[in-house]
Formats: sequence, structure tokens, C-alpha cells
Amino acid sequence: MMQTNQRLRSTIQLTAVTVLFAVATTLAYGANPNPRIAPIDSNPYGNSYGEWSARWMQWFFSIPQGTNPALDPTGAFCAQGQTGKVWFLAGSLLNGSFTRTCTVPPGTALFLPITNGVFGAAVFDCDPTNPGVPCDVTTLRAAADAAMDPKNLDLKASIDGVPIGNLLDYRAQSPVFAVTLPNDNIVGVSSGTYSPMVSDGYWLLIAPLPPGNHTIHFSSTITGGPFNGSQTDVTYDLTVGR
Repeated sequence: MMQTNQRLRSTIQLTAVTVLFAVATTLAYGANPNPRIAPIDSNPYGNSYGEWSARWMQWFFSIPQGTNPALDPTGAFCAQGQTGKVWFLAGSLLNGSFTRTCTVPPGTALFLPITNGVFGAAVFDCDPTNPGVPCDVTTLRAAADAAMDPKNLDLKASIDGVPIGNLLDYRAQSPVFAVTLPNDNIVGVSSGTYSPMVSDGYWLLIAPLPPGNHTIHFSSTITGGPFNGSQTDVTYDLTVGR
């Protein structure tokens, strides 16, 4: 009887924790149509979507070509540069479909671009990579905004086969940021720190997934603007540790 009572108390305690978590989630996210995705106007893990997008860009540019996750067809380099409670997933710099296998620590959120564009000093829009063209942040922001015009985009994303809706609502513009490029960087310019940089795009911050196997898929097709014809189709087969 004592064991039965202990089990009963444990069940009640577990149920109470579950209810409290559900209530806290409802209060935090309201009527979020995608409960696994942080709302676009939230500040998950202490940063806005725009601030996370700048951090993602800094991570992306900091990794040499040979181990850069955006050039990785298999997922072998998905752990490159990852720290903290939020890991970054990469799209692809190459057209085509790619399936990557990756192991993620338990309790880790995931931040990824469905599609994005970056403009600035490191990517041939202005000095020093475009000599003689001053870097004007207003001009760079206007170019980034035009490149991510929703009328030119076809976006899709899903988690474990369940589609994520309202993807155009997950648009974020970054603050101005700097990137530090290593030797053998993906841009093919001299190593060093470059600023100003700005980005615009459509992002998802996925809450930590339960331990086990999961599949995240996202794709984009751009039909106008400077990236016309670009396509991304990436599947992550994830194992979340225990």
C-alpha cells in the first residue's frame, strides 16, 4: 500500500508540473498557431529574432569553407561553432536538396533561416570589398528589404512531418553588425573584421525537442530580385540526446 501511495503522489506531482508548464506556455505565447516556434515578437533566450539573426550571420561567416555547415551535404559539420542553449542550423549555399544528420544536446533550441539575404562591407556591396562605394546603412537596408520581398518567395517548413504555418510572419531584420572572416572564408576575401552588415529574412526559433529522433525540413524558392532563381531544400535528421 505504501508503494501504491508513493506512485499516486508521484503521478499527482507529475500531472501538476505538466499543468503548470501548459499554463506558463499559454501565458507566454498566447494563441501561438505554431506552439513549437517562438513568436516573432518574443525575445527567446534573451534576444529578439533580429538579434538572433545577426548572431547567426556572425557564426556563419566565422567558419572556413572547408567546415562551413552551409556547404556541408551530410551534416558532418553541424556542431561547428555551436555554444549555449541555442544551436544554429544552416541552409545551403548550393542549389539542390540535401539531407543532413546531426546530433543535438538535450534542452537545446534551434534557430534557422528559411531564406535570408545579407548586404554590406564583406559581401561586395560597399568598401572595402567594393572599393569606392561608401557603406550607407540606409541603402543596405533598402537592398536587403527588396531582396526579401514576400511576393517573390515560396517558403515551406515542417517538424516531424507537421507543416509550420504562416511562414511569412516570421520575417526579421537584423541590427547593424560586424563579421570576422577567417582565412579560407566563404566570401573569398582577405581575413579580418568587416562592418557595417545588415540582413533580412525569414527565421524560425524552435523550442527544445524531446529526446529521440526528429526531422526538420525547410525549403525556399526565390522568383525575383537579386537572388532570383535561388533554391534551398534542406532536411535535418536530428538525434536529440538524453
